[in-house]
Amino acid sequence: MLTAFYRVYYSCNGNQIVDNKRIAEILAEIGDILEVEGKRSRFEVLAYRKAAATIETLQERAEDIYRDKGLEGLMELQGIGKGIAGGIAELIDNGHMKKYDSLKRSFPVDFNSLTKIQGLGPKKVYRLYKELGIRDMEGLKKAVEKHKIRELEGFGEKSELEIGKGLELMERSGGRMLLGRALPEAEKIIERLRSSGIADKVELAGSARRMRESVGDLDILATSDNPAKITGLFSSLDEVERVLLTGPTKTTALLKIGITCDLRVVAPDSFGAAMQYFIGNKDHNVKVREIAIKKGYKLNEYGLFGRNGRIIAAKDERDVYEKLGMQYMPPEMRENRGEIELSLKGKIPAIIELNDIKGDLHTHTNHSDGTYGISEMAEAARKSGLEYIGITDHTKNERIANGMDDSRFARHFDEIDKVNEGLEGMRILKGAEIDILKDGSLDLKRKTLEMMDYRLATVHTNLKMSRDEMTDRIIKALSSGYVDIFGHPTDRLIGRREPINMDLERVFDAAQENGVIMEIDSFPDRLDLGDENIIKAKKHGLSFSIDSDSHSTDHFSVLRYGVGTARRGWLSRNDVVNALPLDKLVKLFKSF
Repeated sequence: MLTAFYRVYYSCNGNQIVDNKRIAEILAEIGDILEVEGKRSRFEVLAYRKAAATIETLQERAEDIYRDKGLEGLMELQGIGKGIAGGIAELIDNGHMKKYDSLKRSFPVDFNSLTKIQGLGPKKVYRLYKELGIRDMEGLKKAVEKHKIRELEGFGEKSELEIGKGLELMERSGGRMLLGRALPEAEKIIERLRSSGIADKVELAGSARRMRESVGDLDILATSDNPAKITGLFSSLDEVERVLLTGPTKTTALLKIGITCDLRVVAPDSFGAAMQYFIGNKDHNVKVREIAIKKGYKLNEYGLFGRNGRIIAAKDERDVYEKLGMQYMPPEMRENRGEIELSLKGKIPAIIELNDIKGDLHTHTNHSDGTYGISEMAEAARKSGLEYIGITDHTKNERIANGMDDSRFARHFDEIDKVNEGLEGMRILKGAEIDILKDGSLDLKRKTLEMMDYRLATVHTNLKMSRDEMTDRIIKALSSGYVDIFGHPTDRLIGRREPINMDLERVFDAAQENGVIMEIDSFPDRLDLGDENIIKAKKHGLSFSIDSDSHSTDHFSVLRYGVGTARRGWLSRNDVVNALPLDKLVKLFKSF
């Protein structure tokens, strides 16, 4: 029965391996159990939690340290004494830890998962087990559905509703959160820490720094003369729901938005090396570390060390790469997709920046499903620093979006002309988000299409067609001569709807043959095309348009997520048509 509580891997020679993450989880859970058991000192509880934090942040595998240096090697790690080191060794050698096994027999509860739910700490989790028999997420879900939790003293209806919302969030995201939800929260925390005067440097790290479309947690690095004070401030922020783990240099908190955030306070002299390590990703870091080893160096989060143990580079992240003979790589590229090989050759491309974007070619007004009128959207775009926008309201097939027919579009274009007459420093282009119908035809008459400056076409309906049928449908539309941009091409909604089933390679070929631009829809739940498909599309020689899909005046801010996705796809500004000034863009559309 206890094997369910272990995550065990096996190497190629059959030896069992327990990874660092699971070791850390077991140590943290021992701390939780000791807390609710109430028989041990507070010191022992904190010792296990600090040890968990140490193992979780190790660059090397704990197993490798143990195999190389034995118990003494483990005891050299911060916060790990002889007793805990012995437990880790036992876990590595046998796949089990007697202390953990014994505690789990008395407390057969998944503390690790349940304490991630908003409103639940170890003691409340244990109460739910003792009084309702809840051991895991499934049991918690059933108890919420049957309204059993509200009947317990100290919980009530409000707590039950809060727990239910936490469960829904976990189920929706699979423990991950959209970048567009998590990043603004991280930036608020960073700004509060920076403005406190306690920290010298505060920077975002982790997958959010790499602009991944969704993140499992947040990582923030800081330097400070007073680590205790900065971690104390972090723990007291309004954004924090509960502190899960705290130690001298690392504090983990569950944020109110439902995601955990780690604050690590590092030495100023190691800040660059820590940034390199904690930005990741893991595969990228492994290859960089291998390069260091080949050169006779050692690289970890504390620095790049020479054969004599002296630091070669640590303060500056760029310096770490350069001392390894590598060109600096923007965080968004660090996914082990060939960037390291380019870096060694000094051929990292200059990838697009947010300030390269001159206009937005996918926006909506209240003529269809937008919130504001043409003038208001144009003014909001100008205030956002854009030089032009394209209005692309929906066509009639999108009834739910108040899509327009040909006659309404004619009146709509007249209004755009009138608004343009009174604009300074901004130009509105006439377009539409045209539905690609089931048979591959477009949802407007040719005469209406020819009135536009450009045409953006999308798929919204009949999403369950077979792969060949969907591919043929899209290729027919792209080959019509009346599509300039293929909008949100895969029609996915991250975490909610899978991409439509089509042969993207054939679609890319058709787009290249017909001069069709691929859109990167910047809305956080789309980010479509995604980074991997951007890389594929670029190999077909395609150009791109990074657009907001704005339905409101405050939506232009999401362009940064599209730019981040484009950077993950290694695009330069030369690959992106709306990085062109207006006159060149108009010439481009006229040439199609």
